[in-house]
Amino acid sequence: MTKNRRDLLKFAALGGAALALGTGNTVSAQNTCEKTPPWAELMGWRFGCQLYSFNRFTFREAVEKTAQTGARYCEIFLGQRIDDSKNTGHAVGDKSLRKLMKTILADYGIIPLSVGVCGAGRDVFDFAAEMGLYAISTEEGFDKLQEVSKLTEEYRINAALHNHPKPSIYWDYKIVLERLKDCGPRVGACADTGHWMRSDINPVEAIKALKGRIIQFHFKDLNKFGGGAHDLPWGTGQADVPAILAELADQRFSGPFFAEYEHNWDNNAPDIAKGIAFVNEVARKMIAE
Repeated sequence: MTKNRRDLLKFAALGGAALALGTGNTVSAQNTCEKTPPWAELMGWRFGCQLYSFNRFTFREAVEKTAQTGARYCEIFLGQRIDDSKNTGHAVGDKSLRKLMKTILADYGIIPLSVGVCGAGRDVFDFAAEMGLYAISTEEGFDKLQEVSKLTEEYRINAALHNHPKPSIYWDYKIVLERLKDCGPRVGACADTGHWMRSDINPVEAIKALKGRIIQFHFKDLNKFGGGAHDLPWGTGQADVPAILAELADQRFSGPFFAEYEHNWDNNAPDIAKGIAFVNEVARKMIAE
């Protein structure tokens, strides 16, 4: 490892330590040690779950499963029942439901950082502000991006353009880059590595091109490129997760990675846990070298 890389990893470790201790939510030191992937956190990498991974379960059950993976962060999925017939989407306009969601998250020590993939109108920004979120992942149309950019500055909450596979409007990272030219710094990419693979795009290539504009990840590792691919635990598929993490270390990326595991739906928490353990070990080796 070059001296330059070693120095930047030390920088990342120091920044990550501050991040781990300085989140906007109160988390005990004991809770941090027990639940956070420690080496990944020192790199400034906050690993959590997109609750869509557990969409067959209630919000309460999804938060519990997130805790079981060893993660302590999540991205909220608005299409999920909370703990009865009420839907998380209703919480956008219902303060009592937002309070219930906060209580459930606190019960399991899970910190929400984002919501998506959803619209990015003022009502969603209001929801994100009350929930203390870092970002909204969205696929708002090209004609809405100027309005979204203004809202990010007003609320000081990021908007991350998400890429579903082609023919969705942001499937190609080049389209995202082109559209970001007219947006403020709080608008960037929600980089979905698995959907890039489904569109036959190399994630490392896309990440290099998006340097400095990635807000967060929907992090995936798939069994193959192209159609019909499915999720595998990080580090066991074709995404080349170590190369992705090495590039992000070089970029000094610091932000959330949400596991969005769209396979083995009824029992995928153990697969996500394996992936989190893998990236933590990769981070350990980076820091130790």
